[in-house]
Amino acid sequence: MHTQDQIHGHEVMKMMITSNRTFDKPSLREAIIEHFGEDARFYTCSQQNMTAENLIEFLEQRGKFVDKGSGFNTDADKICSH
Repeated sequence: MHTQDQIHGHEVMKMMITSNRTFDKPSLREAIIEHFGEDARFYTCSQQNMTAENLIEFLEQRGKFVDKGSGFNTDADKICSH
């Protein structure tokens, strides 16, 4: 699978921001699948062919989530611009 067949992780982060809600991992997975589809695969600057679960773990490890008390979201300044 080539990256042009995949969705960049930034698109998931943008979806999170525009949702105006907080998530936990299961609800974020559901939102990703609802928005992008069950079979969607994702890539980032350093990873390819990730499932929704893989991407959530990747984003968490990279400090992309912002604790909102009752869950997490992300901020625009967490999205790299390269």
